[in-house]
Amino acid sequence: MPALHDISASTLLPPATDQAWLRTLREHQVLLDNAGMGIVFIRDRVVVRANARYAEIFGYDSHQELIGQGSVGFYPDQAAFRALGRAAYPVMSRGRTYHTERQMRRCDGRLFWARLTGTLINPQDTTEGSIWIIDNIDEQKNIQLRLDTALREKQALLDNALMGMVFLTQQRLTHCNRHFEQMLGYHPGELVGTGIEHWFSHPQDWQRWSALLAQGQASGGEVLLRKKDGTTIACEVRGQPVNPAQPDGGTVWIVLDITERQRTQAELAQAHEALEQTVQERTQQLRETVNSLHHEINDRRKDQERIYWLAHYDPLTSLPNRTLLAERSSQAIELARKEQTPLAVIFLDLDHFKHVNDSLGHRVGDALLVAIAQRLRAVVRERDTVCRVGGDEFILLLPGANAQGAERVANKLLEAARQPYQIEHHELTMAPSMGIALYPDDGTDFATLNQAADVAMYRAKLDGRNTYSFFTPEMRAQSVRALQLENALRRALEREQFTLHYQPQICIATGQITGVEALLRWQHPELGAISPAEFIPIAEDCGQILPIGEWVLREALRQLQAWRKMGLMLETMAVNLSAVQFRQPQFPQLVTRILQESGLPAHALELELTEGVAMDDPRAAIATMDELHSHGVLLSIDDFGTGYSSLSQLKRFPVYKLKIDQSFVRDLDDDANDRAIVSAIIRMAQALGMQTIAEGVETSGQLAFLREQGCTEAQGYYYGRPMPATQLQALLAGATGSRA
Repeated sequence: MPALHDISASTLLPPATDQAWLRTLREHQVLLDNAGMGIVFIRDRVVVRANARYAEIFGYDSHQELIGQGSVGFYPDQAAFRALGRAAYPVMSRGRTYHTERQMRRCDGRLFWARLTGTLINPQDTTEGSIWIIDNIDEQKNIQLRLDTALREKQALLDNALMGMVFLTQQRLTHCNRHFEQMLGYHPGELVGTGIEHWFSHPQDWQRWSALLAQGQASGGEVLLRKKDGTTIACEVRGQPVNPAQPDGGTVWIVLDITERQRTQAELAQAHEALEQTVQERTQQLRETVNSLHHEINDRRKDQERIYWLAHYDPLTSLPNRTLLAERSSQAIELARKEQTPLAVIFLDLDHFKHVNDSLGHRVGDALLVAIAQRLRAVVRERDTVCRVGGDEFILLLPGANAQGAERVANKLLEAARQPYQIEHHELTMAPSMGIALYPDDGTDFATLNQAADVAMYRAKLDGRNTYSFFTPEMRAQSVRALQLENALRRALEREQFTLHYQPQICIATGQITGVEALLRWQHPELGAISPAEFIPIAEDCGQILPIGEWVLREALRQLQAWRKMGLMLETMAVNLSAVQFRQPQFPQLVTRILQESGLPAHALELELTEGVAMDDPRAAIATMDELHSHGVLLSIDDFGTGYSSLSQLKRFPVYKLKIDQSFVRDLDDDANDRAIVSAIIRMAQALGMQTIAEGVETSGQLAFLREQGCTEAQGYYYGRPMPATQLQALLAGATGSRA
């Protein structure tokens, strides 16, 4: 396409149209020359015209080099070109503007990300070609690829913003782009020839700018434009003469709909205000429309910096989050590898932080977390990283720290934790449990080090909390074992790997079997027999204890009903309860439903709770126990004497039996202290109207002492080990026959 200065008098256009044609070309040329984005005209997949910015983006010295080139050469390959065509032309053929972000290819073969906006010159005749606007967003795209999805949605509001383009002559619209018509709700061509009063809500806005435009200067600002239906939209308008030397030759205007922008979040509102202030300060200096677009891009970069902060820092404590920790840890590990220096990772978890939120509310909990974060940051060095990775979990990355250095930091953290926090009128103390992992002994990548520190932290909790523990290979083996068991537990029920064994409970006075205790056993086809002491805690942690516990209840009551139908009249079936089960809000209803399904009376079921379950939250425990008791279910306290029962609470529990822990029974023959404790438990139970049962009875001497003290029942190897249902059935049948 020839430039304006190449047009001669021999042009075949009729003379009457020369001036209009020249003006139109000038308008187009001004728009092309002043656009901050690349613009190209494509016909039959060949470049007909392109602006200098388009040539610059693709690495050409001049836009003239592009004339006649096939458009497929701008794409990575034929497939990418065809894919764009399949996606774009169904949209463009309907008269719509197509927007996309694609990889393009420069003339030297390098790929870059670009934002493309395409529209057909004539949607009714695609042979007339298309117009494409391209913006090099390679840098922004690389940043955006790392952004959080929610934050990208914000950024999309700016990235996909369109603009209206309007050409005026003597305050009348000669032509405009489709987006401007769509903004105001008009059909194509409907605005041509209309005066500004047709769509300016306040014509005086135009009057303020007319003097500047008459002098060949740019002008604009924010105005209300009137849509076809009479409603108004807020727009940012910037205009300048097509030819500053001939102010009467017409003006070109860029119109941005900022209505939606004003409704966005406060952050974008502030960004808009910053942009508006910048535009106002530099209004007199702006000579080209592209400058206003540059300001908008600058503001977007500020938004991206804010988004980057939100993506890399915890909004509550302002500490680095997991994303930034991953970046810093990779750099620290690489430096440690190159320079052969140590590095330590500390995984810190706050002990019982949930109690703060539950008792004082999340507002106090959040304020406490902020104070803790500040104290953690004050303890470590400037080059160390303190990261918040969860509600009450923190990770400390300590470059250059060996075992001694990590231990010093851990001790400082413990010392700092001893000082109370003053949150509002609450004085709070929060102790940490910490696990420490060292590079390269415990791992050569951050994921491994983090996992090792996490495992060591759980060991610190098992060691009593408010302490720290270094990771050891044995912990890794235990962690692998725990993971193996957790995975196996998820399929153990459906694969019928669980069974119940039963241990008889004997009335000491009569020697008769009064009940049995159901004990869960797990036989894995590859791992063999797995102790309940090992798999029950894992089942509680991963949530599998709920379906397993429900199965135990159903199976134990089914077996008791089967024995009763055989004439083997056991009084009770005792079943141990997990703390996780007991704390389920619907647990009493579940027990009632299973009892109804079994056809057994409620007093045939005895639920055993440990002291810890009952005393951890006495108020909630009493409510649950009262509901179970009201249905007739028997309740007993298991392992009594090993916890920290409050007698004032114990007397409020609807418990009919205390189970004396075998640790006291084991040495009754030799230990006077144990005899005194057991005697005291029995006397206390008698005073409270409760029965007692001693577990772990193995000798006649133990039994004689228990009988002498008035203990009600006993169970243990002296009477029989836990046994399968068939074996216990034979024992029950023999006992029934002997009584007969």
